[in-house]
Amino acid sequence: MSQKTFLTCAVTGNLTTPDQTPYLPITPNQIADECLASAEVGAAAVHIHVRDPQTGKPSMELDLYREVFDQIRNVNPQLIINLTTGPGGRFIPSIEDPCIAAPGSSLMQPEKRVTHITALRPDICTLDLNTMNSGADVVINTPRNVRIMSDIMRAAGVKPELEIFDSGDIHLARDLINDGTLEGPGLWSFVTGVKYGFSSSPETLLYARSLLPSGAIWSGFGIGRFEFPMVAQAWLAGGHVRVGMEDNLYLEKGVLAKSNAELVAKAKRIINDLGGELASSQEARAMLNLPIKSS
Repeated sequence: MSQKTFLTCAVTGNLTTPDQTPYLPITPNQIADECLASAEVGAAAVHIHVRDPQTGKPSMELDLYREVFDQIRNVNPQLIINLTTGPGGRFIPSIEDPCIAAPGSSLMQPEKRVTHITALRPDICTLDLNTMNSGADVVINTPRNVRIMSDIMRAAGVKPELEIFDSGDIHLARDLINDGTLEGPGLWSFVTGVKYGFSSSPETLLYARSLLPSGAIWSGFGIGRFEFPMVAQAWLAGGHVRVGMEDNLYLEKGVLAKSNAELVAKAKRIINDLGGELASSQEARAMLNLPIKSS
């Protein structure tokens, strides 16, 4: 807790829908503006998904990622950009034949899930290690696919953020570190509050932390009503934090956040009230051994 805390803002996500809030950023301009505004109030990093500007549905279009990426870089070169590679792992078995994917499935070749990473070379990209029930669906990330994606990330010079939904994900990641697929000790992110995954509790967080390699850097965050309690818990346990509309839409009970910046500002206040301090993008780059960008 003596070091500064870097905060990541996840501005739009993949599952949050426009009918849940009128404030969800959809277009590349809106997403970039939300990232930049979040940085102004304390976010050192932004985690980015893109959406079809017409429908608001999740998208993996490279041109949309490029537009967001370029707008951010042109205004704030130091802001750490973290692009998702999560889409492409969801499977919904059809009722007639569970071997056949039903509508809503998004499974794709692992190489296609990282096309935008090779093209844009962000500072960080997420690497999901979970195979689990997710609501009524299943998310599948096989060790083979994780290895393929990891190799492509390494070739592109992009640092993977290991997304951890349950303890088995940590054991898989440690095996991949031991065999050289991943570089250790790694950058880790504990996702809590997702049904059938890690619960948002101090006990869970401390258990997950205990499984990490020595020297690992980690963040923890909560979904929905667990977002702000997990800001405090992660800080108290020596981790970094994440907030944003991907994870939670409410500033407080019954009050929708009008922007990601409002969520970041509240998280900053929690950290400050506990005696901590948020790291700037430059300071977070030093922590993560990322190159310092020219202004």
